[in-house]
Amino acid sequence: MEELCGKSMDLTEENLNSLKQLLPEVFTEGKIDFEKLRLVLGDEVDDNEERYEFIWNGKNNAIRIAQTPSTGTLRPDKESSKNWDDTENLYIEGDNLEVLKLLQKSYFGKVKMIYIDPPYNTGKDFVYHDNFRDNIANYKDITNQTTKANPETNGRYHTNWLNMMYPRLKLARNLLREEGVIFISIDDNEVNNLKKMCDEIFGESNFIANIIWQSATDNNPRQISIEHEYIMCYCKSLENQGKWLIESSKAKLIESKYLELKGKYNDINDIQSELKIWIKNNESSLKGVSHYSYVDNIGVYYPGNSSNTKPGGYMFDIIHPITKKICKKPEFGYRWPEKTFLQAAKRGDVDWGNDENTIPKIKKRIDTVTEMLKSYYYEDNRYWTKYMTNLMGKKVFENPKSVYLLERLIKFTTGPDSIVLDFFSGSSSTADAIMNINLQDNSECKFIMVQLPELTDEKSEAYKAGYKNICEIGKERIRRAGDKIVSENKDKEGIENLDIGFKVFKLDSSNLKSWDSSMDNLEQNLLDMESNLKQDRTNEDLLYEIFLKSGIELTAKIEEIKVGYNTLYNIGQGALLACLDDKITQDVIDEIPKHKSPFMDTKVIFKEAGFMSDAAKINAVQNLKQFKIEDVRSV
Repeated sequence: MEELCGKSMDLTEENLNSLKQLLPEVFTEGKIDFEKLRLVLGDEVDDNEERYEFIWNGKNNAIRIAQTPSTGTLRPDKESSKNWDDTENLYIEGDNLEVLKLLQKSYFGKVKMIYIDPPYNTGKDFVYHDNFRDNIANYKDITNQTTKANPETNGRYHTNWLNMMYPRLKLARNLLREEGVIFISIDDNEVNNLKKMCDEIFGESNFIANIIWQSATDNNPRQISIEHEYIMCYCKSLENQGKWLIESSKAKLIESKYLELKGKYNDINDIQSELKIWIKNNESSLKGVSHYSYVDNIGVYYPGNSSNTKPGGYMFDIIHPITKKICKKPEFGYRWPEKTFLQAAKRGDVDWGNDENTIPKIKKRIDTVTEMLKSYYYEDNRYWTKYMTNLMGKKVFENPKSVYLLERLIKFTTGPDSIVLDFFSGSSSTADAIMNINLQDNSECKFIMVQLPELTDEKSEAYKAGYKNICEIGKERIRRAGDKIVSENKDKEGIENLDIGFKVFKLDSSNLKSWDSSMDNLEQNLLDMESNLKQDRTNEDLLYEIFLKSGIELTAKIEEIKVGYNTLYNIGQGALLACLDDKITQDVIDEIPKHKSPFMDTKVIFKEAGFMSDAAKINAVQNLKQFKIEDVRSV
């Protein structure tokens, strides 16, 4: 029986396996022969000593850290969760580097969008200092002390920040779907370094754009008032990106006004007249769509210009439906072929004019208007500080991100059941945005929030209000925001199905003991290893570690099947069956084949010390093989 590996996905091993599949000839006795690799790659190898390269002190170590598996786990915390049994959202407390490593198997290539708001490296904010040898122990030290800033007087001011960001972005890319996208908030302090780093990690060709967000007025400028920050956008693969289009929110306002007027007036001319007045009065907020002010029996439209702008357009005769005469032709012909006009006429989408002396135009309907994400965005972010203060009852967090802006980013880039990840989640603005989107669009986007439990300052309003770390603020914000949404929309159909819950997991060391060769008392050491599960851990703790090591999502449904005194866990309709009890009976072995998956190979996991003898363990494996269950492992 093979023992389940106690580490997260080994990315180095995965890369080697991929290379073996692609280029088996460059391996000699299991090792890469770089001379053969050089021959296979031919002219693509750059032998020049001088080349364009982005380098800094510690970069090689940052790359190694990204490749090193985590020895930790994520332990469930039902007490601080909300709607544990039903939710598909996650809130994870812990160092995001280790968390990203632990998520590799379960969420590899599954995340549609990532948004992060990392430390801007202003000299005042905290920058993580990772430990290559034991980052879990390092994490525990960090959570028990007030976080330290990265001052400009530090000789490695930029270096520290780059060493923090590189492995996290490297791991984040793995989690993205092929059509996935990442947005990173940043300001002038590190925008140039971030661009170079992302060019390397995501590929220069996968850079989409920088969004400039004007968020507030700089009240203390020295030379130029800095009133903006950036949101840098990269995708995993540009060739897999479709057009980012959504229904125009401005067009929806016009359509809503039209429906209101339609209920008030019977005559189309009256509706159109009133609509034009309303649009003119609100023109500043309807820029780009204010020309949609015409009304017919179908709805609101704009008569688009059908004339070609230069010689070479389509020439054909169109008969006016009233005068039965040939309509006037554009000087350079029509923009569209005759077939397009005929189809539009059949739908009632041609504006004919009063007679044949008017060039006919094709109507563009208000409900077909879309908008694109713009590279410039203005919103005074002080509104969201007030919003959060009102939501929480006190000012417990400085400068939360705009929920509205996040909603727009998510709407443009995700689908109705996408996973959105934020691993610098702060006050959980991203989670707030996703719940709003799910309400508005009847969608089922899921969020994964990851945040280091940074201690709050003892003098702060947050600490005085009982929030000892940022995670406590973030979780409470999600609870209150979700309740607020439900309360304000209690009459909306299906509101009871809106997922406003989240499962909380906390980063910790593995649930499994490791051999301590430094122990003086060998006899006690051997006794302790009779059970490889740590004393303060539960079977449920171990089960979720198995999820992470087996590539199962943390929100997967768990069915508990009682078999005598034993419990058999059925995950994913038989994809994984596990019994983690100490005294596993034959009845459990007989029960397992009844629940094997009809869709995939079933994996079975037992506790290493769960059998009375090695003979019983071997017998169990052989029994399961009779039912074509081959993947049987122990922990």
